[in-house]
Amino acid sequence: MTSAAQDPQALDPAGVNPAEVRAMDRALELAAQGVRGANPLVGAVVLSPEGQVLGSGYHRGAGTPHAEVAALADARSRGADPAGGTMVVTLEPCNHQGRTGPCSAAIHEAGIRRVVFAAPDRTAQAAGGARWLQDHGIECDGGLRQAQSEHLNGRWLRATAESRPFVTLKTASSLDGRVAAADGTSQWITGSRARADGHAIRARVDAVLAGTGTVLADNPRLTARPVPTDEAGAAGDAGSPPPAQPLRAVMGLRPVPQDAAVRGPGFLQLATHDVPTALAELHGHGVRHVLVEGGPGIAGAFLAAGTVDELVSYIAPVVLGAGTPMFPPVGVPTLTAAHRWVPDPAGGGAVTQLGPDVRLRLRPADGDDGDDAAADGTAADRTATGRTTAASTTAAAPTSAGTATGIPVNPSTPQHNQE
Repeated sequence: MTSAAQDPQALDPAGVNPAEVRAMDRALELAAQGVRGANPLVGAVVLSPEGQVLGSGYHRGAGTPHAEVAALADARSRGADPAGGTMVVTLEPCNHQGRTGPCSAAIHEAGIRRVVFAAPDRTAQAAGGARWLQDHGIECDGGLRQAQSEHLNGRWLRATAESRPFVTLKTASSLDGRVAAADGTSQWITGSRARADGHAIRARVDAVLAGTGTVLADNPRLTARPVPTDEAGAAGDAGSPPPAQPLRAVMGLRPVPQDAAVRGPGFLQLATHDVPTALAELHGHGVRHVLVEGGPGIAGAFLAAGTVDELVSYIAPVVLGAGTPMFPPVGVPTLTAAHRWVPDPAGGGAVTQLGPDVRLRLRPADGDDGDDAAADGTAADRTATGRTTAASTTAAAPTSAGTATGIPVNPSTPQHNQE
């Protein structure tokens, strides 16, 4: 590995020792335990001068200690002094003051003598940690397992490169993909544990977004709240209210009534049907992670625009046979043009049982997952040109809204399953 004395982002992993390779592999495993969102997934391991593991940690989400700080704390909790050791981390240490302090300063204060990182931090806000450490006498080498680190954070890297928030799309449906019965009833398709889990996601994002159709039909609050989880319907343990509420964003051209439950401090209307425009406005308000809820129309709009970075889908053991489908037509005339997804083990696992329901956590197929779908080039985040062209000869979705892909999808279709 080339020393960072010449280039703090040098990418020649030839000079690492076996202990550092093992530590990086462990750091990548730890990173995958974090939750996706405003920050990348990062893991770290502290080694002694002799190559023994002193401590380890990973980033658990926005506002929590970064991986390097967690690893140093773990070492100290075990009675180990990290001074003189090596920090092995999956991303170049940050060099900025955000919700937490700069990791580069924490590493320097701990007396670490050497840092080995996988991928350089190319964000304008946080980059420069390796150079800062080098200037303070700490050896820095980069590039070990860079491809694995960047693959782990592929969609986060894309969102930051596009100057938009990381987008989590949440759906809740029956086994046959319905979000409401034929008569429009939907409360509740999923049980209380699934709904409580959804509120936990709301509590850690910067904004919750729904369409005007959902707001007009259901009058949701879009706040993060404790939910009783006694399936028998008794009071149950609702837990504690979250320390802060996300921004409540409503997307669409129809006015939101003055007495709507969603209004009040923290409310924002995005007067557009264009997904990139809405995301740019949210980014301008400091939103780095948005949870998209609401009806099939808004879900389809974000899906068609290729901006869904994470899909969280709650599935109830219920068959409706008819009713509102989870997604509207999104320009997929044939199987080879389908939006494809792969299980995502980050954040607690790809498949989780919540009472009688199941939560699937998925990410877009990147084309390099080794399965037949990827080999056929049907990654979910591919350009939508083929879908758009083919869709012009098939039945179209409602035409009152347009996305950047040219596929007409109406984000105002109500969900009938919100609170």
